[in-house]
Amino acid sequence: MIKRNIFSEDHELFRESVRKFVEQELVPHHERWEEAGKVDREAWLKAGAAGILCCDAPEDYGGSGADFLYNAVVIEELARAGITGAGFTVHSDMMATYIASFGTAAQKEKWLPKMISGEVIGALAMTEPGAGSDLKAIRTTAVRDGDDYVINGQKVYISNGQNCDLLVVACKTNPAAGARGVSLILVEATRPGFKRGRNLKKIGLKAQDTSELFFDDVRVPVSNLLGEENRGFSLLMTKLARERLTQAIRSIVVAEQAIQWTVEYTKDRKAFDQTIGDFQNTRFKLAELATQTAAGRALVDQCIALFMKDELDPVDAAMAKLYACDLHVKTVDECLQFFGGYGYMLEYPIARAYIDARIVRIAGGAAEIMKQIIGKSLYGER
Repeated sequence: MIKRNIFSEDHELFRESVRKFVEQELVPHHERWEEAGKVDREAWLKAGAAGILCCDAPEDYGGSGADFLYNAVVIEELARAGITGAGFTVHSDMMATYIASFGTAAQKEKWLPKMISGEVIGALAMTEPGAGSDLKAIRTTAVRDGDDYVINGQKVYISNGQNCDLLVVACKTNPAAGARGVSLILVEATRPGFKRGRNLKKIGLKAQDTSELFFDDVRVPVSNLLGEENRGFSLLMTKLARERLTQAIRSIVVAEQAIQWTVEYTKDRKAFDQTIGDFQNTRFKLAELATQTAAGRALVDQCIALFMKDELDPVDAAMAKLYACDLHVKTVDECLQFFGGYGYMLEYPIARAYIDARIVRIAGGAAEIMKQIIGKSLYGER
């Protein structure tokens, strides 16, 4: 495998501590969380104490001020262990970053320390029944009434929806203005009129709580506005590259793990007086997958390096997500075949990886949206 060069010795030391935490505090409980449909809040508090939530949060607000590579280590180690339930990435890389980047000093002081400790769990409420990848089509409204916004609407497929204490909610503050009428507003889960719907039953990611959310005349102070009014869509666009990069990081790790599991299994499993790994078809297929994954790893690591320099283009992020997520789905499917009937049993990690894989071509922007972004760039369009 190609040697990676983006992590320092300090990052690798942190990786050892994260791996130990994951093995001791998350892996033993994950099956129970899958049955329950959500992760215990105690796990969030332990993660906060271990320093693996919001790694790059500013020191002024209780964070370590570390770089994004520490967040990447957490994403990779969760993926390596097959931990799909703990919504730490949504919390740290998709929600807290909005507060850290666009929040007022008061908002940061109030929320970031509690998010870093795991006391407050964050969620990002964007998707609606009639608006997925096309966020400008959202219908949830926030109407100004004196010093408050009054929010009405519905969100769906919201990760951390059952556990969350605080949400960044995309609302229409000027419904007639399309994308230019969207605002981002912080909503506490204790607000009257806020209601959690079902903890949705999914094909995979069964330990990840994913919910319908309802807003019925929910009043929040105007001071809960993130950034400028009606500028929410622009703020969202600035963070999509990071969100897509985090998904690409996870997908490449899962593909690498699937190949490793398959090599180990086919070394021992016998058929027709030889191991499955002795067959040329096995070696050729795994050689193809390993080469494609190495190419994906090079692409994703290059995008991480660009992100670290604040130079990651949305098109490059779309390419990384498209390639890595497609490869993720393909690799776990083709690797499972070598396990035969055992690959269909949930006691094998390849089976769990298979059922958890399909969402990656949808979440964070469907594969078709990534192709649209890339295709437009080829013709000099935006």
